Amino acid sequence: MSIGQLLWKISVALYLIVNGYLGIVKDRKGDFSIILSGLFKDASVLIVIAGVIAFVAGICIVLHMLKIQVSFLPTLVLIVAIIWAVYVVIGVVNWIGDGFGWLGLQRLAIHIMVLASLMIASGKFGDD
Repeated sequence: MSIGQLLWKISVALYLIVNGYLGIVKDRKGDFSIILSGLFKDASVLIVIAGVIAFVAGICIVLHMLKIQVSFLPTLVLIVAIIWAVYVVIGVVNWIGDGFGWLGLQRLAIHIMVLASLMIASGKFGDD
């Protein structure tokens, strides 16, 4: 594994673990709170579910890096990628609605990078 692949896997794992934790804890200030609260009026249960899935997926990526195979890892990461894809679509709509601003484009680019990383990590859309 190259240093680039190692750093990429570490970053995806840390991102999922941290956002999973933030989705599980009471204050819910992570990205899943932002995504799901924008979609649903009372998203607290969905935020916790997404947080648990993301946390477990992040841990599974770490285990995968340690050569411990987890059979359901691709499915977990794919679920998170689907949530993120919905968020990116909403981001595009908001960016267009906000008049194509540079800061909106910057945020959108970051979320597309996260989505691409999740899609690759799922093993369904490219090399893992």
